[in-house]
Amino acid sequence: MKKSYSLLIPLLSLAFACQQNHDKEVQDLIETYRSELAPDKRVALWNIQFENDSLKGETDQIAGLGNFLAELNQQEIKYVNAVNQLPDESLGDNTKALVTISVANIRSNPKHSAELATQALMGTPLNVLKESDGWFLVQTPDGYLSWVDRAGIQLMSPEELEEWHVRPKVVYTKLTGHVWTNPAQEEMVSDVVAGDILTFEGENHNYLEVSLPDGRKGYIPSSESMLMENWLATRSTNPDQLISTAKQMLGVPYLWGGTSIKGVDCSGFTKTIYYLNGQVIPRDASQQVHEGEEVDTDKNWENLEVGDLLFFGEKATEDKKERVVHVGMWIGNNEFIHSRGRVRISSFDPNSPNFDEYELNRYLRTKRIINQKSDGVISVSELLNNE
Repeated sequence: MKKSYSLLIPLLSLAFACQQNHDKEVQDLIETYRSELAPDKRVALWNIQFENDSLKGETDQIAGLGNFLAELNQQEIKYVNAVNQLPDESLGDNTKALVTISVANIRSNPKHSAELATQALMGTPLNVLKESDGWFLVQTPDGYLSWVDRAGIQLMSPEELEEWHVRPKVVYTKLTGHVWTNPAQEEMVSDVVAGDILTFEGENHNYLEVSLPDGRKGYIPSSESMLMENWLATRSTNPDQLISTAKQMLGVPYLWGGTSIKGVDCSGFTKTIYYLNGQVIPRDASQQVHEGEEVDTDKNWENLEVGDLLFFGEKATEDKKERVVHVGMWIGNNEFIHSRGRVRISSFDPNSPNFDEYELNRYLRTKRIINQKSDGVISVSELLNNE
């Protein structure tokens, strides 16, 4: 017995060492796939772990998961697949949604006290991934992943969303306003903000009859709205329209996570300017900086054009990567408009009353996204026509 026992110990040690190597091999492969499929966790999920011969976690990268499992099988690694594939099967057919309120607050975690991550306007289509106690993990058209309260959305099947897409639409164009129960404006159905999308139901003198994505009906003044096809036809990123849109928001308060007229952070402001002029750009400054063509890094302001995006932050050093923390839009005459405390105009001219030495000192680069091919920029037409 003693001899058998003495042989068992090294065998167990060898098995343990093999298991450790096995675990490391799988974990390394998980990390390789994560870096390829989901390098930015704000827009892609690859939360997978390997424990006790079991793959756990969740992902929305379904094709990538299939390739990953195939590679494990090819290497003859044994495992139990317990990875939850999103959208979660508990949603059934309700894997789509529309925002039903003027501005939906979308948060980093499923609770009202969580950080505001972004916002979405009424009529914005969403991909729905899973549910947690009345909150839904959704993906916005710019790819952002975050949580929205069920009270702010209408769940739909892909077929129901497609039916909504083909119905005639109205875009609200005034900065703020209301949907009324009748043209006499006796009772409010909902507030609305610029860019909100409603379904067109008919005309009543100087009012349009509309329906909200959750089926509520009401009226908005014709002068405060446009039929979708007319609105899209008049969207342009020409200098005059970009400046006009941006200046209409002067004084709007800074709001971390805000992307609407109710409040904007720096990248939410540039995103809103471009959205109201027909372009959907990424959510955050650190994402926007990767789009378009670089036109300046040396403060040569003569190279800039209206609509160019200026990025600010910390320059790269031997120990740290560049850190982009702020963005604004160039409006010409050595000036740019941005949201810091409130939407404001700043200047790089030392003789200007709006001279902004603080931003000048942390200037990094300028990118041009107008008329540039860029994977992260799509037209509002593509978004709303489900192309």
